[in-house]
Amino acid sequence: MAFSRPPAPEPLPLPVVDNHAHLDHTRGGDEPFDVADAIAAAAAVNVTRHVQIGCELESARWTVDVVDRFPQVLGGVALHPTEATRIVAAQPDPVSGRKALEEAFAEIEALAAHPRVRVVGETGLDHYWVDADDTAGRAAQVESFARHVDLAKRLGKVLQIHDRDAHDAVLDVLAAEGAPARTVFHCFSGDAAMAKVCADNGWFLSFAGTLTFKNAQELRDALRAVPLEQVLVETDAPYLTPAPYRGKVNAGYLVPLTVRRMAEVLEVDLDALCARLDATSEALYGPW
Repeated sequence: MAFSRPPAPEPLPLPVVDNHAHLDHTRGGDEPFDVADAIAAAAAVNVTRHVQIGCELESARWTVDVVDRFPQVLGGVALHPTEATRIVAAQPDPVSGRKALEEAFAEIEALAAHPRVRVVGETGLDHYWVDADDTAGRAAQVESFARHVDLAKRLGKVLQIHDRDAHDAVLDVLAAEGAPARTVFHCFSGDAAMAKVCADNGWFLSFAGTLTFKNAQELRDALRAVPLEQVLVETDAPYLTPAPYRGKVNAGYLVPLTVRRMAEVLEVDLDALCARLDATSEALYGPW
């Protein structure tokens, strides 16, 4: 059976930004989406700008190359929390593991200085893929997260956080280290109470296609719990494809499905929502 992508939805009335995507990633069995083609498909439905995230060294290098070639794309670089765990686990002893992590982070720091890299991230904690009994793996994530928080503050960049099954632990690290002025919870996955904590701290919540899933009422409640001025939208492409195409490959041109669901949940005018999402992205990242 030939590979096929979901059909393009109705275009949005005004432009919006895909706040978090992995344009270099391909899921197993899927055909790669050429970057220029992906950008063009998104632009056709009024998703006109993108934040590309590279969260392993190879991907971070690729991200810096892409932001130089495509004016529609800004970048973010970091070591994903599970990448920090992997780097440490690949070494024969703790001393070597710490050195390897330091070397990888040094390259991320150099790449993050690029003027079109506006994000340090995605960084954070992942307790889904790293078990509680892997104390070294979880410790590596905490150390890496703290380093990225410091880097974002030193460079004046936006921090984008990955938080999977680690809500309290992520908040603990931010409290201990002091969050940057511009902090984004990418693919927010908490409940309304956590959303309010984030909003009260001035942080931003980015919602992905998961908001459209039938079993995601907690996310919809969380969206309603925060000021619209602190809300963003993203794909996390090629993952987390919105309904009715859950399980298919995701891309920026499907953002309108999530934005329209957001408008329904918030009971706001679609034009006003698009304008607000775009303005918030510009305020966070600066001009493209």
